[in-house]
Amino acid sequence: MSRRGNNVRGPTSALTEFLRESGINPTTIARRVATRNQPENQQDTSVAGPSNSGDNMEDVPEEGQPEESAPRASNGRRGRGRNTGYASDELDEPAEESPVKKWKSTKGRATPAAKAKAKKKAKDDGEYEGSSEDEYRAKPKNLWSVGGNGSPKPPVGSFETCARCQKQFTVTKYTMAANPPPGYLCHHCVKASGTDPFKKPAVPRKRVNVTEKRDVVSYQERRFPSLAAMCIELITRYIDDVEALGDIGSVNMDEIAKALSKNRGLTPQNAHLFYDVLNKKLRFYDATNLTPDALMTLASLNPNLTHLHLDYCGRLTSPVLLAFPTSMPQLTSLTLLGPFLVRAEAWIEFLKAMPGLQVFKITQSPRFDLECMRTLADSCKNIGELSLREIGLMDNEFADPLCSLPSLRVLDLASPGIGIDEDGWMKIIEKHGGTLETLDASKHEGFTDHVLQESVREYARVLFELKLDECLSLTDEGVAQFFGNWAYPISVLKNEDYDMDVDSNPVDVSLASLEPFTPNPPLRILSLARNQELSSAALAAAIVHSAQSLTWLSVNGLRSASSEALAQLKRAKELCYLDAGWCRELDDFVMKDVVTACTKLNEIKVWGCSRIRGVGWGVKRAIKVHGIEPSGGM
Repeated sequence: MSRRGNNVRGPTSALTEFLRESGINPTTIARRVATRNQPENQQDTSVAGPSNSGDNMEDVPEEGQPEESAPRASNGRRGRGRNTGYASDELDEPAEESPVKKWKSTKGRATPAAKAKAKKKAKDDGEYEGSSEDEYRAKPKNLWSVGGNGSPKPPVGSFETCARCQKQFTVTKYTMAANPPPGYLCHHCVKASGTDPFKKPAVPRKRVNVTEKRDVVSYQERRFPSLAAMCIELITRYIDDVEALGDIGSVNMDEIAKALSKNRGLTPQNAHLFYDVLNKKLRFYDATNLTPDALMTLASLNPNLTHLHLDYCGRLTSPVLLAFPTSMPQLTSLTLLGPFLVRAEAWIEFLKAMPGLQVFKITQSPRFDLECMRTLADSCKNIGELSLREIGLMDNEFADPLCSLPSLRVLDLASPGIGIDEDGWMKIIEKHGGTLETLDASKHEGFTDHVLQESVREYARVLFELKLDECLSLTDEGVAQFFGNWAYPISVLKNEDYDMDVDSNPVDVSLASLEPFTPNPPLRILSLARNQELSSAALAAAIVHSAQSLTWLSVNGLRSASSEALAQLKRAKELCYLDAGWCRELDDFVMKDVVTACTKLNEIKVWGCSRIRGVGWGVKRAIKVHGIEPSGGM
């Protein structure tokens, strides 16, 4: 039984695996060579001693013995055990082998044809030295990490001499082996070679499959439609037989109208579901798809309507508006969003034909001019709620017709094209302040601190909703003074600053102080959004004045408000809605106090509040929170 003496130290090559699977190993090769050399040994029996055979072999050129290349690689212990020509060839091997040969292995020998081809290529390159060592005796790659001499890496903290600069250094876990080996390099030599010893290995990115990239969606895909969608689809499909459902009820009809508006599903065909001769109120939340003919049909099939509200009625034209007084003579409330196709002449004729109009609210009607406003003031003597939002032709000339109207409860003149100046607002508040419940003067530069202190504070007595968004003329001191003095009569405040003369009549002062005064109750709805001049003083004064009844508050854009002033929000116990976007000093600590104190709060907007992360103020009740940044608080 033969012993295998190969010293393989590297990975197994593909060629070695192939030879092993084919049954080719050093034993079979040696047996084959010995069989071929047997006739030659019989001819040389006259020559005594294996050394003579070895001497004769020296005169034979290498090209004539390609078969001996493989057997010569076996170790000498096997050759001494046999008196064959194969064993005698090992006597010509050099006594000392080079260090490289010690590491070379005999495990992965190539076939004779491959060896001959390798020899020929080596001869052409001038590098062949007659060695039969194969290429699989190279040093393993892992020796580079241990200094190239096979010894383990020195322990951390020990001293080592740099293989390049010959300086002594301390071994650390970042010490790297020299390339080429042997030895190790200090940190300076490693950096000089262009390698960063402290660089962490790059983490491979997870590759996303192509199918996953195609299937990514930015919305939540529902597997089954909602019950409301199924009901709406069913009702729309069988709109002609909808009477079979019986009395749906006004509440359910309104919910169906809301559901239809989400995907603009209201069409001239299914709009008949909402029509009835007995209807008193009708509201469409999105009438974009209703054509002029469909709007004419609406007026004809609902003759007893008293309240009509159409949102996004961009297809409403002048002939349709002129048909409303004839088809709906009992109409007292009209609210239209986006009737920008109606001309001024149609507005004038419509207002003249509707003297009983009590509520008139339009938004985005660019052709509504001063003449239309005068016609409204002359014809509609019973009007109590007026809203003219985003009217591009509104200017200071509108003040006189507004003052000729009867006392209004609701006045909304927000977002004008030009706006009303300070004197015009003084007259309007003086006329309607005593009965005014809702006032919206947003984006009017003429609405100043003087209007608040001299008109609103003096004449407003039942005001519960005040919106002053983007009124650039307001100041922090003026608004703070207004809310701080709103509960006191102007005459008393004037008497405090009155420097009484010795010869003055004291009776005048006492009469002025005895005038009856009814302070305005605290506000329920307040909006001071996007007023960059307002700050902590105005916010604190407004909270102190209306904290006990405030339910809706917007302080969006008060960037300079301090955290102490924002902390006053917790005093508004009845607060249900809060918009504190772009208040830079608002943080999680303030929000925790506000949410804990305001138990009725159900919606919060904190867009642009970079200090809020939403941590620490979570509550068990459901609150809609909008605008928390993913990197907030960083």
